[in-house]
Amino acid sequence: MKKYMTYAMIAFFATITISLAAPDKGAVMAKEQAAWQAFKDKNADGFKKVVHADFRGVYDEGVSDMQKELDDMKKWDMKSFTISDYNIVSVGTDTVMSTYKVVVEGTYDGKDASGTFNAGSVWKMAKGGWQAIFHTNVKQAAAER
Repeated sequence: MKKYMTYAMIAFFATITISLAAPDKGAVMAKEQAAWQAFKDKNADGFKKVVHADFRGVYDEGVSDMQKELDDMKKWDMKSFTISDYNIVSVGTDTVMSTYKVVVEGTYDGKDASGTFNAGSVWKMAKGGWQAIFHTNVKQAAAER
């Protein structure tokens, strides 16, 4: 009987540990939304709260760091964005990968940059909260007829 009780306790604590280690999808999505909103609003301070100082991004036009993101923020006139199909995968207890679609309406450097993008980010627990350390997105190709 003692042996079964020990197994039950081990299973109980393992379940608690796994549930505590799993990140909350809603919390990470809220951070993703906050990063996009800060970028749209050209709110550099708000952006820096959810994006790590050593951030890197990979886009059609090249590789980006925090300073380039802030410079590009000034060139964007984003009217709206809508995130959908949001999913996360935990990579350890302090790192999460997200994938999603984002529909953007706006211009970059005066040229239309609207479209649907496939996007992904890597989030790391830092300074007591989730911070983006990597992001990429690619515009979906127009459907062929």
